[in-house]
Amino acid sequence: MQPGSSSGIKMMNQEFVKLNCFDGTNYPRWKDKMMFLITFLTIAYVLDINQPAAEPKEGDFDQVKATYVKQEEDELLCRGHILNSLSDRLFDLYSSIKSPLEIWNALEQKYSN
Repeated sequence: MQPGSSSGIKMMNQEFVKLNCFDGTNYPRWKDKMMFLITFLTIAYVLDINQPAAEPKEGDFDQVKATYVKQEEDELLCRGHILNSLSDRLFDLYSSIKSPLEIWNALEQKYSN
């Protein structure tokens, strides 16, 4: 099974429905499981601050524009997976944040102690 393949995603989505909801008490375990999931889905790069997205400019090649669109889609997917794994209380607190990196960093800062 290739990472990112549709059959792989289907299998992973079925398996990760069982991912324990993060409620503020199991952060190290939740973080490791979430990182495994988003790495498997090849979207973990959106949490890397060393890979900022540059918006395409007029005249850019189609490939650059496609890369930008893919990154936007991956950020949305990553955000969704993170929020979906939070308890209702935490979901309500963090759902207004649009960037998955900002959510990830806020959770790290609050619960890694």
